[in-house]
Amino acid sequence: MRKLVVFIIAATVLAGCQTAEDGLTTSSTPVALTGPAASAIAGDMASRLAEQIGPAGTTTLKMEKDSSDFAAALEAALKGWGYTVITDGKVGKDVKPVELAYSIDGADGQVLARLSTPSVALGRAYSTSAAGATPASPLSIMQRN
Repeated sequence: MRKLVVFIIAATVLAGCQTAEDGLTTSSTPVALTGPAASAIAGDMASRLAEQIGPAGTTTLKMEKDSSDFAAALEAALKGWGYTVITDGKVGKDVKPVELAYSIDGADGQVLARLSTPSVALGRAYSTSAAGATPASPLSIMQRN
């Protein structure tokens, strides 16, 4: 358990050090998840993100287009919370979307899910099964200024 906590803290800190446009990246080698596990993780992380970034009707999120089960589940979960989600890069001229990056990584038989915006990074480990996923660690929250 101590290794997992150290891994989560290190991963969260390193997530803030990644560089790309606006300093955010999306994992290029996601862990394969079953549909129910992807949905459970995406639902939990979307609800936690909603607590941090403000009300749905006023925030538009921009994500990379991805065909993974997790990307589809995350987009659906965010839309379920009332957010407008852009995946095709087409943004109206009066819209200032919030860039959202995500990653799913394997560690010690568990899955580490991370969501990152310019203002906040969230991370949590999950135990997965064919039937779903359950949180295996507390939620890690890093606020950025």
